[in-house]
Amino acid sequence: MRSLFLGLMLTLSLCASAQLASYVDNQNQVMVWDKGMIRKIDFLAPTSMKIGRSAIPYLDNSRSFKVYANNRVTPVNIGFTNNYYATDNLVVFLNQKSLNVFENGEVKNLTAVCDQYFVADSVVFFLDSYKGAYKAYYKGKTYNIEGYFSDSSLASIRVTDNIVAYNNFANQFRIFYLGELIAQEDYPVSGFEVGRNTVAYVDIDRKFKVFHSGRTFVLDDFPPKSYKVGDNVVAYLTADGYFKVFYDDSARSMGFMSGNYQVVDNIVAFKDQSNYLKVFYKGDVSTIDNYYPNNMVIQYNSLAYVNYGNTLRLFSEGETYDVTNAELTNWQLNYDVLMYQMGQNMFRVFYKGTEY
Repeated sequence: MRSLFLGLMLTLSLCASAQLASYVDNQNQVMVWDKGMIRKIDFLAPTSMKIGRSAIPYLDNSRSFKVYANNRVTPVNIGFTNNYYATDNLVVFLNQKSLNVFENGEVKNLTAVCDQYFVADSVVFFLDSYKGAYKAYYKGKTYNIEGYFSDSSLASIRVTDNIVAYNNFANQFRIFYLGELIAQEDYPVSGFEVGRNTVAYVDIDRKFKVFHSGRTFVLDDFPPKSYKVGDNVVAYLTADGYFKVFYDDSARSMGFMSGNYQVVDNIVAFKDQSNYLKVFYKGDVSTIDNYYPNNMVIQYNSLAYVNYGNTLRLFSEGETYDVTNAELTNWQLNYDVLMYQMGQNMFRVFYKGTEY
């Protein structure tokens, strides 16, 4: 999702609580920009690197695994890491089958043998094959979730942000949320999707329900034609063709539509009855363009695309910006940061209405 561009290109990750960037300079040194300060963290270009919200894990030139966080580099191991992930709050890595987490400057081993795992912003859901149990790691603690049957594994699991939903071995629907295992339904559900604080699903009676922040809401007595879940938001197309958005514990109708929409994080982008691009963002609806683009990038609070006028347009945190109409070599959106390249060596960053 977030990658390192070698040479002079920066890959940035800026959020409300952390601002990180990394690049390799023309002397092949690894540099990190952290809240306005530039630091050299390595003398040779890494084999790979990932940018998280508060940490930058990477495999250095010799494939030693290191993590930059809190203004310093922590060497983790020498040549053992075969996979790793960077999220908003966690760095999770696998040494052969040993699953580990780096959080707040400390490394914790979750299990010596792991055959199945799911990584999200604040939670790791994994099968501890050594102990024979499904477990969840959340905010420094490990919770036993389900016993494990050696001849099978949980087939229906959804994990994102701070929540886990699954049908257990007894065909009951369960939700792990904020350190608590919730007995949501005594029967399995045929379909469900998850987002931050939110699970949408169709129950055994074919009713469409949403679990949100500890409460359960019945949105419709009939299954929707489709539905998608983001952070504290659910968008869905009802059986009779109306597009609705559940937000702030209530559903709001956007009118009749054919069903062209996307939901990512805090953004709901949809094509209205006039084929216009509209965005539902935290309770407000904005018209972005008079057509619905085929190629949009959506992350966190932002949406970006190049329109028919060759203008790089950005919607971010409720505001719309025409960033540039220059001929672009490349562009990408990371978190709410838009980076674009003109020619071979000219790079710009656009963030919160300001170009850098």
